[in-house]
Amino acid sequence: MEKEPSSSSDVSASNVGRVRNRRRANEVTTDGNKADGQTLLVSDRNKYKSMLIRTYSTVWMIGGFAFLVYMGHLYIWAMVVVIQIFMATELFNLLRKSSEEKQLPGFRLLNWHFFFTAMLFTYGRFLSRELVNTVSSDHLLYKLVSSLIKYQMFICYFLYISGFVWFILTLKKKTYKYQFKQYAWTHMILLTVFAQSSFTVANIFEGMFWFLLPASLIVINDIAAYLFGFFLGRTPLIKLSPKKTWEGFIGASVTTIISAFLLANVMGRSQWFTCPRKDLSTGWLQCDPGPMFKPEHYYLGDWAPQWVRKNISFSIC
Repeated sequence: MEKEPSSSSDVSASNVGRVRNRRRANEVTTDGNKADGQTLLVSDRNKYKSMLIRTYSTVWMIGGFAFLVYMGHLYIWAMVVVIQIFMATELFNLLRKSSEEKQLPGFRLLNWHFFFTAMLFTYGRFLSRELVNTVSSDHLLYKLVSSLIKYQMFICYFLYISGFVWFILTLKKKTYKYQFKQYAWTHMILLTVFAQSSFTVANIFEGMFWFLLPASLIVINDIAAYLFGFFLGRTPLIKLSPKKTWEGFIGASVTTIISAFLLANVMGRSQWFTCPRKDLSTGWLQCDPGPMFKPEHYYLGDWAPQWVRKNISFSIC
């Protein structure tokens, strides 16, 4: 009589163990389904909601970018500067340690001192001509700006040396490694941010075409990859991003190549996109487009049928 409860408890324990094992097996199967790229691509219930959100955000971003293009070169440059500040903020915080920062009050301000010194050095060199042409009508302001440009290298050198002395004065015994690491990281950030963006700004003022065409193709490629993958995607591209598909990759590649020819032809006909900006004003531009933006006509050779040669010709801008 005393052994029956123990046997029943053993049976119940074994049943519980079986139930737990079954649940674990089901959980593994569910995770396996989630890991399957095709299931994510085809049976995602929230993909239409995600598409709607992406559509709204895309329309707003493209509309804002089109407004900046309409306003002119100076506003696009301002957009680049704002993006640089956000990039630097994220990169500065990447290796930041709050425990170390508490022992170094004002050390974060030193990073921004080097950042704005690098900005003055970079844009002072690229935009000196435009700045002088903008203030040429006012004699006093023209003289002041000319003096600043003349001593721009000395001013940047003085600011950098001041920042270096500031860094030396803030060194503390227990934080040497962290401070020198941040000092090196700051210079790597400045090199990464300003090396490529300086050429971007130079291209903007040499003609908006050289900035707008590559940027537009990137946007078109991203949108086309999403749409082709959304409606036709079946084959996962890489494991790192399971929702990327070969269908989206191929469709985006073809769309981008076709768009490059069409956009180059359309933008090359507008002086607003092709004329260089020689000052910091926002007025309309008029210039003689270079030979690169003048259309050339190409006719098919003798190998084509006669009716094709008469009716079809190619014009490349």
